[in-house]
Amino acid sequence: MSDALMDPVTLEILWSRLVTVANEQAAALQRTSFTPIVRESGDLSAAVFDARGRMLAQAVTGTPGHINSLATSMHHFLDEFPLESLEPGDVLITNDPWKTSGQLNDLSVVTPVFHHDRVIGFFGNCCHAVDIGGRGLSADAGEVFEEGIWVPMTKLYAAGEPNAELHRLLAANVRAPREVMGDLHAQVAGNQVGADRLIEYVDEFDLDDLERLGDEIVDRSETATREAIRRVPDGEYHKVIHTDGLDEPVTISCRVVIDDDEILVDYSGSSEQVERGMNVVLNYTTAYTSYALKCAISPDIPHNDGSFRPVTVTAPEGSILNARYPAAVAARHIVGHFLPHAVLGALAGVLPESVIAEGAGNVWLTTIRGVGKNRFVTVFFASGGTGARPSQDGLSTTSFPSGIATSPVEIIESTSPLVFRRKEFLPDSGGPGKYRGGLGQVIEVEVRTGEPFVVSSLADRLRYPAEGYDGGGPGSRATFSTTEDGSVDNPKLSRRLNAGAAITLELPGGGGYHDPEERDPELLRTDLLEGLVTPEGARRDYGFEPD
Repeated sequence: MSDALMDPVTLEILWSRLVTVANEQAAALQRTSFTPIVRESGDLSAAVFDARGRMLAQAVTGTPGHINSLATSMHHFLDEFPLESLEPGDVLITNDPWKTSGQLNDLSVVTPVFHHDRVIGFFGNCCHAVDIGGRGLSADAGEVFEEGIWVPMTKLYAAGEPNAELHRLLAANVRAPREVMGDLHAQVAGNQVGADRLIEYVDEFDLDDLERLGDEIVDRSETATREAIRRVPDGEYHKVIHTDGLDEPVTISCRVVIDDDEILVDYSGSSEQVERGMNVVLNYTTAYTSYALKCAISPDIPHNDGSFRPVTVTAPEGSILNARYPAAVAARHIVGHFLPHAVLGALAGVLPESVIAEGAGNVWLTTIRGVGKNRFVTVFFASGGTGARPSQDGLSTTSFPSGIATSPVEIIESTSPLVFRRKEFLPDSGGPGKYRGGLGQVIEVEVRTGEPFVVSSLADRLRYPAEGYDGGGPGSRATFSTTEDGSVDNPKLSRRLNAGAAITLELPGGGGYHDPEERDPELLRTDLLEGLVTPEGARRDYGFEPD
């Protein structure tokens, strides 16, 4: 590459086109996938790497837990498969929780890109499989061995030929082989589309490889990130939050240290790992911590290997945020999704205009599987409200921090035996404030097989509501109930229900921001008119008497 190609205009063109290539990779993956989890909800990541394993660009879709963990896992792949051991047509795979995104259900697939007989880069993606065997996606397990089939780093394809035995093993160990293998083939196809576009890209711009371009991208991102960190006053900032846990609540203790152009986030003092499947590996802890810092400090800087460099994340080994193998980890997101709340809470005093109040936290992942003659397994996502922003209301029924979309009811009902009897906003669930927290929702679901089924819902905030900031009030607590058992304390554990039973999810609202008495009366009237706040709620929370 000539020096002329590194002028700012050309570099911007190269960067934008590289992002487009990653977006095509992700689009091909989603369009060929078999499940609403990938196709509709976007529970995935997709990215392009150089030959050294540095993430250069990511697709615009995907979750922080997947994309940031994938950036780390690429280096593990290269340790296992050095460049000289790879051949055209190879495709690599693993779901090792400690080297990827923290649970067996997440399958990471990596494809090397060959040009003129040498590797010039990689395309990688990580997708949530609807099932991976074992106990199913719940907090039931005591060890990772119970949670499904573990795929060590290996070749899914070798020189273009499928690893037939691995394909057979995977299909034989999951409850929905058609859907799981279909999505896996989509992951391979998405990477191949990315690889084909990358070859066109380097030929068009007369690039020998991605190394010089990669240096520019990651070095500029690192420099810009360090400059952004320098604008935050040096110091130590602390926040402690609690989540429901199971028998005992989980404590997340967060210490953020700003030192010139570097950040240390330390989770010493957090709960010890537990004997249930809600432990978090350090890779996942780092992923959501890095994401929160980026949101608060450097949201406009391109996200790649360079933006990770100024950040160090630590947690004591054996804690719930750095669990030792073979801890159970299937439901790790019911703790990990709260990490941004802890980080943003720590920074609220020093960056009050750059953080949001606490929200619902983790996305609720509900798994229902048939145990009668008609065997099936289906998963659907649901979200509560986000916390209010410093100058705007929170977003209702919106997933933060994962960004996962909710599949339309019509899609879920057409691909599973579920029937949604009710799905609507929960009035008064958003925490009161000058800016109101986002609303939660109520969902009523039945199973139309006429047979027993098992349900687990990775839910939280049944005990600890989302906290409001600067005088804002807390959001509503959540509830989970069934027509057989009434209110359920621990829906994270699997529960068998008889034919005809129904479940009801009431998801929590986000916290408010600033004093509720400062809320614009016109906004309150609009809330009342739209049914987001009831007259009783307006009087109780705002001292406002409806007209």
